[in-house]
Amino acid sequence: MKHYEDNFAHDHLPALELQPDYIYDLLQFQQPEMLNCVERLLDYHIASGRGNAICLRTAETTWTYQELFEKTNQIAHVLIDDLGLKSGNRVLIRSANNPMMVACWYAVIKAGGIVVATMPLLRAKEITTFIDCAEISHALCDSALEEEMKHVESTFLKTSCYFDGSETNPSELENLIESKPKLFSNFHSKSDSIALIGFTSGTTGLPKMTAHYHKDILNICESFPNYSLQPTADDIFTGSPPIGFTFGLGGLVLFPMYFGASTFLIEKPSPDLLLEAIQNHKITICFTAPTAWRIITTKVNDYDISSLRRCVSAGETLPLKVWQDWYDATGLKIIDGIGATEMLHIFISSNESNMKPGATGIAITGYEAKIIDSDGNELPRNEPGRLVVRGITGCKYLNRIEKQMEYVENGWNVTGDIFRQDEDGYFWFVARGDDMIISSGYNIGAIEVESVLLTHDEVLECAVVGLPHQERGMVVCAHIVLKEKSKASDDLVKSIQLWFKEVAAPYKYPRVIYFVEHLPKTETGKIQRFKLKQ
Repeated sequence: MKHYEDNFAHDHLPALELQPDYIYDLLQFQQPEMLNCVERLLDYHIASGRGNAICLRTAETTWTYQELFEKTNQIAHVLIDDLGLKSGNRVLIRSANNPMMVACWYAVIKAGGIVVATMPLLRAKEITTFIDCAEISHALCDSALEEEMKHVESTFLKTSCYFDGSETNPSELENLIESKPKLFSNFHSKSDSIALIGFTSGTTGLPKMTAHYHKDILNICESFPNYSLQPTADDIFTGSPPIGFTFGLGGLVLFPMYFGASTFLIEKPSPDLLLEAIQNHKITICFTAPTAWRIITTKVNDYDISSLRRCVSAGETLPLKVWQDWYDATGLKIIDGIGATEMLHIFISSNESNMKPGATGIAITGYEAKIIDSDGNELPRNEPGRLVVRGITGCKYLNRIEKQMEYVENGWNVTGDIFRQDEDGYFWFVARGDDMIISSGYNIGAIEVESVLLTHDEVLECAVVGLPHQERGMVVCAHIVLKEKSKASDDLVKSIQLWFKEVAAPYKYPRVIYFVEHLPKTETGKIQRFKLKQ
């Protein structure tokens, strides 16, 4: 069935029999056939007379719902009138967390496009891969990130338009919207039309594209926030995850706006800036990673955080010590959660009343989860095994049937994590099931780092593993065999690290490098990474 003029994304969805089972039993998850999710997230507040309520804040600026609504509508006009957007075209959004990025995100969906939001730190080579995989035709980019964008070479990308995220020097997009109407007639999408594509770092090969529908976006707003946060229009959200991550998209854009609350956006959020924001802007709900909670705990006494009522941690598992230290310092309980780009957001978590310190939580409203062995049989309580989940969202990889068949088994989504479930039904994290390195909340595929290192002139072969680390959770460690072994030196270590940050996203660089004579391998030539972890 045709959803859009450009049906590329729908044509590459996995067949229904390869998709997981979906569960929409509850009334709040049953969406109408025709649905543009922006109408509920943004237009609804204008229609209900709440246009003057504050929606987006930064240290420099404040936007009301009305201002965001008008700006979004004007950008939607630009997309169609000036940039030639056809419904179903994929649009790359490249920006740090700022109000213009949010306006662009909504505008693309209003105009019938499919959003592909990316992390600001990505380099030209990585952006090009995304553009080629998703056949992206349009890009909206913060002019602060223009340099890297200029090095992107792809036959698919037809047009790039720049905006000024800092709102100090109007750029091309600002000039184009000046003359545009402030009202826009939204594209009539279906509830199962694709609204966004999220790229996820795999441990092998090309990144995977996860597709999510308009109804998925609204359904996650009925799930985690109601279960764990109990938000009201008076809440002020903030956090550190980029909006390019679905964790950040939910926590900083979708959830606040679904409930008519506001969000405080920080382009480069450090623990100090988060604490400053909480104190100065009376933040009530904060999303960040365990690494940041650990550091914030050591500084919290220097700030007034009395407005804060909900603390959310995701991106990697929350160590009990971090939870306990924060609770001892503030009397607040950090809400841990596990989500996945494939599932769009968090599916196991807890709330104030049912929390077990150290446990990730239980399956939240809209989801069910269990622990299985390698044959798919459910395991007895307290026995570690593979965590599988199903519910209102699920994995829909575009164009990757073999990966789809790995992620979905018998109708369940296989998360790739090892958990155990205790006698009360609580899920406890045990380990990652693959070679994913989770460092300071960033997912880094070992293979991704290796493929960059192998392009260095001095590197013959290499293997990358994650090493446990007190502050970051894990760090990237590279074992490198040099073409000329005599060149091994501390200076070469530094030189490779600096080079890596130039050619790939800096957060992926190997913080530890060992030069080795050879790598441990199986008889078939497969690198035995587990030996390197020892």
